[in-house]
Amino acid sequence: MTSQREKSLSNTPKDMTEIKVVKRDGRTVKYEQQRIYDALFNAFSEVSFVERRLINPEEREILETIELVNLRIKETGRSTIEVEEIQDIIVKALEDLNYVKVASSYASYREERTRLRNRGSKLFKSLDEITFSELKDSEIKKENGNIDGNSAMGTMLRYGSESSKEFILDRVMNKEFSSAHREGFIHVHDMDFYTFTTTCTQIDLAELFRTGFNTGHGFIRPPRSITTAGMLCAVVIQSNQNDQHGGQSIPNFDLALAPFVRHSFNSFLRDLLRDMAFVVDFDIAIADELDYSLSDKEKFVSDMAAIADDKASVERLFDLAYKKIDRATYQAMEAVVYNLNTLNTRSGSQVPFSSINYGTCTDPEARMVVRNILSVTERGLGHGETAIFPIQIFRMQEGVNYNKEDPNYDLFKQAMHVSAKRFFPNFSNQDVEFNKRFLKEGRPETMISYMGCRTRVMADVNSTDPIAWKRGNLSFTTLNLPRLAILAGKGNFDTFFELLSKYLDLVKRQLLERYGYQCKRKVKNFPFLMREHVWYGSENLDLEDSLETVLKHGTLSIGFRIGRNPAGAYRAFA
Repeated sequence: MTSQREKSLSNTPKDMTEIKVVKRDGRTVKYEQQRIYDALFNAFSEVSFVERRLINPEEREILETIELVNLRIKETGRSTIEVEEIQDIIVKALEDLNYVKVASSYASYREERTRLRNRGSKLFKSLDEITFSELKDSEIKKENGNIDGNSAMGTMLRYGSESSKEFILDRVMNKEFSSAHREGFIHVHDMDFYTFTTTCTQIDLAELFRTGFNTGHGFIRPPRSITTAGMLCAVVIQSNQNDQHGGQSIPNFDLALAPFVRHSFNSFLRDLLRDMAFVVDFDIAIADELDYSLSDKEKFVSDMAAIADDKASVERLFDLAYKKIDRATYQAMEAVVYNLNTLNTRSGSQVPFSSINYGTCTDPEARMVVRNILSVTERGLGHGETAIFPIQIFRMQEGVNYNKEDPNYDLFKQAMHVSAKRFFPNFSNQDVEFNKRFLKEGRPETMISYMGCRTRVMADVNSTDPIAWKRGNLSFTTLNLPRLAILAGKGNFDTFFELLSKYLDLVKRQLLERYGYQCKRKVKNFPFLMREHVWYGSENLDLEDSLETVLKHGTLSIGFRIGRNPAGAYRAFA
């Protein structure tokens, strides 16, 4: 049996069948009255439901509207009409017939359909660029300099990233914020991780090496040599990188590795003493009790004089052990640099964004670590290339390394020499007031630490003991200052600062929105960062606990854009 709807639509005026409709993709199709009927049926139904009327709308109201739409189309006098113009005619026809609420319902439906089309169109355009464009021709592929955008895994990572971004912009982020991002007023960094994780951490390497750690595939015992410690340093950074989207920094690189230099040095001494025991008659069991620093040569010779008459041989033995540990330390630092430039994370497509802070520990073992990491950096990689990672930060401090009479002044000079050749290390002045005021004597964990991206970990407003270690940045957003200046107009400083104030407030609210999503994550979502207690206070949480009580110790940052590429503003942190 034929329905009333089918009968009504079969009575479409013959002269309307000659009209052609231009679709959004440029295709030309026949005018189909049924499409208009379906859209109006939905619009009338929604209003009827909201007003507690019958779910099915009156057939007469729909046909009346279609009749007026047909008339308006014919009045244009054209045989071809664009689909957008037809939709405008429908809205005006509903308003003229006093179906105002239905007109609003139809407009909302139309807007939603447009939004869905645009979302799909933009996403597929991005995927098309990722798939078929060369790296040199694709801004999307070049967005993250640590990813090989031409590789299979790099391409797949970009697929997921672009899809996630569109979902975040369209379904998660407040429309005020997403519009500001799309229009170029702000740039929300690493938006694909918006609801998943945080940016970066200062990893207390000394604590992890003291207790051992689990990467998720088995427990790693504390290292017992500088060689093992050097290799595990990269493993720690790699493991934590898989839990966060930003940089991983070690704030105590020289201090954390110094004990393993000493341990290896004494191991070399023991081996040499055992060899010597075959020539000199003394109890080799004494070798098992050795614990000498690199600066304890006189003490060592004095102690050994009681069991070996040949002082010169004992001195040569100490010197030989020193040469062996210096070489072993160099190789360990080489392992750190080589591994951090080759170990991949995130689907095998990206090396960790790593940083190390050093320069203020005056123990001879720590000095050996710094001297050798600088030597490795100066030498470069296998073919002499400059090693990008780890980004190195040499801490300058008066009384430690800044003046000629300071104990680490020679390291400061070496650091300047290497930086002139390799652009690394960077330098941080610990004596400036905004850094110095946080430092507490005898507590290196309160010394200001930096990430390679110039993120500065400083005061913790949620703690009476503001330490820099085990904390980091949660997320950051860039403000496009040139865009605001252009919008304000030349010389209109008042307008510029009004816009600046407006968008600073917007970015602050956007960062807090993102922080809310981050806090909902649980310890179990971060198998290394939280379960291995890398983040400050996480040792007090259980697997199912959310992260608000510990993430409050992190920072939220607003950056500013200084270059043409918004992602480049990552290097210009406020």
